Amino acid sequence: MKAKALVPRTLALGDVDQIITHYLEQDASAAALGFVDALERAYAHISKHPSTGSPRYAHELGIPDLRSWSLSKYPYLVFYVEHAAHLDIWRVLHMKRDIPAWMADDASDR
Repeated sequence: MKAKALVPRTLALGDVDQIITHYLEQDASAAALGFVDALERAYAHISKHPSTGSPRYAHELGIPDLRSWSLSKYPYLVFYVEHAAHLDIWRVLHMKRDIPAWMADDASDR
């Protein structure tokens, strides 16, 4: 299967920057690098197998095509929507956040 291009939204890019900054501020550069590696592995997986992501929040938020994929060894979820030619990366959020509240703004941008 051919990998689909990933197109991160501004909010997703901001999420990633904020996560990396948090680790660096905690003097945890190894954790920051590990996060980047885990995110790259997650992106590689979903670009080749987008249908393997969980549709759990799609039902909760009323966004039929929304899927999420968890990062290994890090408590974050990548939220995305598959399109014919690419994956629209909506957010990268901590699993303990109020995900429906954080995603509400994105849902209105559909």
